[in-house]
Amino acid sequence: MRAALAIVLLGVTLGAAVLAGAQPSALGPNELGRVMILEYHKVDTPEGRWTRTPENFRRDLTRLWQRGYRLVALSDYVDGKIALPAGTSPVILTFDDSSPGQFRYIQRSDGQRGGDWVIDPECAVGILEAFAREHPDFGHAATFYVLPGANPPNRLFNQPELATRKLQYLVSHGYEIGNHSLWHAELGRYPESTVRDQLASAQEWVQRHVPGYRFRTLALPLGSYPRELAWAVSGQAKGMTYKHDAVLMVAGGAAPSPYARRFDALHLPRIQALEKEIDSWITYFDRNPGERYVSDGDAGTITVVSGSAGKLGAAVRSARVIERR
Repeated sequence: MRAALAIVLLGVTLGAAVLAGAQPSALGPNELGRVMILEYHKVDTPEGRWTRTPENFRRDLTRLWQRGYRLVALSDYVDGKIALPAGTSPVILTFDDSSPGQFRYIQRSDGQRGGDWVIDPECAVGILEAFAREHPDFGHAATFYVLPGANPPNRLFNQPELATRKLQYLVSHGYEIGNHSLWHAELGRYPESTVRDQLASAQEWVQRHVPGYRFRTLALPLGSYPRELAWAVSGQAKGMTYKHDAVLMVAGGAAPSPYARRFDALHLPRIQALEKEIDSWITYFDRNPGERYVSDGDAGTITVVSGSAGKLGAAVRSARVIERR
């Protein structure tokens, strides 16, 4: 895919126009800028180290939307297929551990339709769906790193009778499911056989609910790489094969552009979704807009600030180049 892209080199001055209230179009394109991959855990009350309240999660989405960020799928980022309107920036949402507040069904209490199950408007999926309806330009994407074999309440969102319905809903509504091991195993502590069993078994369990579904990405439990990176990337156990195109860490800050020379899909950093961390990074990009990935609105070109072509990855730099100054 990347070899088919043209590269446009533009002399762009990125001012501080993106401070609070500025319109996304005020930003010049810079597709070598960095990308925020946000890492959420519980969506519940009260607010805590690993918990974001529903109210604060809504506020996160609103703040991102107002500053010109738009949701993209993690797989599209990894593949270098970021298609966004000009002046907007990608942001990626990830959710670890399949806790109940991420995706919950409740029964209607108004007596209509015989008490049908509906998505809880206070869970993460419910909040994302409502926000997408109110702000259709924001996008619709997130990756859920599930734990199929964990003890309750983290086993596939803690409604066993609805597990199939939930996983199939995610896949059919534009979300992605990722590997987080079978039961949150700290992979660096285990031998090869256990690592491979954890990763293959997690996929096999999910395929019981979504036949044929294959994980494309792995989020490392506790950020722990196995002793050999290859064990995490691909392999097999008990007749099930797995292959991950990207491996995500638990920290590290904003990620490089997928077109950047330093992009490494097997070592992708994330920003933990804590109030302090989210505020810090949004503020950082407000004050340093030249560091932020900004789309040129044309999926067939990569627009970079003049003089920065040397930072492009090898696969991109070998593509057809068009210089416009």
